[in-house]
Amino acid sequence: MQQQNIPIGTLVDMYKRGELRLPEIQRHYVWRATRVRDLLDSLYRGYPSGSILMWETDEPVPTRDFAIAQETTAFAGRKLLLDGQQRLTSLTAVLGGGLVQVRGRKKPIDILFNLDHPDGPPSYDTEVTSDEDSPMAADDEQVDEADGADDIDESEQGLQEKLGRRTFVVASKNLASLPNWVSVTEVFRTDDNGALLEKAGIESLKDPRYKRYSERLQRLRDIKKYTYVVHVLERNMSYEEVTEIFVRVNSLGAKLKSSDLALAQMSSRWQNLLKELEAFQEECEKSWFTIDLGQLVRAIMVFATQQCLFRSVASTPVEKLKAGWAQAQEGLRFAINVLRSNAGIEDESLLSSPMFIHVLAAVSRIKDNKLTAEEQRALLHWLLVANARGRYSRGSTETLLNEDLAILFRGEGISGLMEPVKRQFGRLHIEPGDIAGRGVNSPLFSLAYLALKAAGAKDWYSGLGLSLTHQGKLHFIQWHHVIPKSLLKQQGYEPGEINEIANMAFITGQTNRRISNKEATDYLEGVVAKQGSAALESQCVPTDRALWNTSAYRHFLAARREGLAARMNAFIQEKAGA
Repeated sequence: MQQQNIPIGTLVDMYKRGELRLPEIQRHYVWRATRVRDLLDSLYRGYPSGSILMWETDEPVPTRDFAIAQETTAFAGRKLLLDGQQRLTSLTAVLGGGLVQVRGRKKPIDILFNLDHPDGPPSYDTEVTSDEDSPMAADDEQVDEADGADDIDESEQGLQEKLGRRTFVVASKNLASLPNWVSVTEVFRTDDNGALLEKAGIESLKDPRYKRYSERLQRLRDIKKYTYVVHVLERNMSYEEVTEIFVRVNSLGAKLKSSDLALAQMSSRWQNLLKELEAFQEECEKSWFTIDLGQLVRAIMVFATQQCLFRSVASTPVEKLKAGWAQAQEGLRFAINVLRSNAGIEDESLLSSPMFIHVLAAVSRIKDNKLTAEEQRALLHWLLVANARGRYSRGSTETLLNEDLAILFRGEGISGLMEPVKRQFGRLHIEPGDIAGRGVNSPLFSLAYLALKAAGAKDWYSGLGLSLTHQGKLHFIQWHHVIPKSLLKQQGYEPGEINEIANMAFITGQTNRRISNKEATDYLEGVVAKQGSAALESQCVPTDRALWNTSAYRHFLAARREGLAARMNAFIQEKAGA
């Protein structure tokens, strides 16, 4: 194996010119902008950031497109990128201003650089975040000022001071307008500092900031000189052997999930599998359902082997895998239709685990889509209860899923699915105490949304019914603290109480900003005056005005827990006839 030292600037040029290609065994681009921000910060400081793995070959290997469009070149396909896709795609986007294709949309990655950043090591902690965004945004998780929060815990000045300690941030219009923040992409587009320094308010070479800012801009541009160690696998290796290396590298480094490694093993024997999976993903997206590639790989295993583990991927004949995929597609279509049409679950974010789709898909194939009325009720009852209780959210997820799949494949029937749930949780109905201390990450949160939506809950200003598929940012459904978070903090309440489900209502983003952190006693009066008391009742918000006062918060919680628990249980009974 050869080892080369290649500067980032050269690697980015190779990416853009199409000299680097992406083998089909690789997953798609998943990094969020915050990950790119942290990568730039590490490179700016000269910190280690891993190595790159390539394979140079003339073998006709199936490839897939990078997230950034490449030029056509006679050298295309000669160098395949096995490790480093996320970093090189991010750097190509930021340094060259290329648009990144993510989930069917093309967008830039815009990072700002703080010319006035503090000297020395970073004074903030690196955040560990998920790669995926939630389609239902929290009222206090909005980044851009266009999606402003209802309760901002910090003052504007405090927020500016906090961001001022950072060297890089994800761009927003407010920060971009400040003199000391410059676009990283703009810096790399020119070697002339004149316009950048002028924007920073430097009008003379005698300005004490001139030398410091100029040196920092050059240090930023020197990221292109940062050298990665690039390991190049030998040409005489086979695709199967390279796939094995890919799996081992990512297994040892814990960089990829087991499903990513299983997909790589499948792809090495099944050409164009990834294109088939992504085409099916696009089909599901049209129904507002996003199914992770890993879950599609798991679905193949479920129907090829009647269990959900990946360890037998390499030993399962490819023809058996292909037959499993044909069954999986039909089963998953049924699953999405049941979720949307029968359960009212219009988006995968309302599932406490994606594992539910495999049980529904198995039912479809075992029953050949012929369910009696009693079986339909039993399936829906199990789905709603198991989802609300978090059947696959605790313990060994794969063990629990295999237990349920075994019940179905052994022919014990849909009714047999409820027995493990009873053993796991004891009782099936929801009690007010179950809601106490539970927040937005609880499976009960999704049930609350579904139950309130079914009860006719609407936005408190526009009258729009609840839906995760509304068009336009202003109409996206958010969760809103009925009793404002900032006011409760001032009263000394703990975060667990403040962020409890019983303090959450579902409204649009526009209404969220209009309410902001007004006293509930003030804004709820206006809601009742314009929309009637039914607007509150449909969201189980107590209409007793004495409970709206911040000082009566715990009494408010107790009353709303009672209402929510009753509504949740009624919703399950209405849906499933249980």
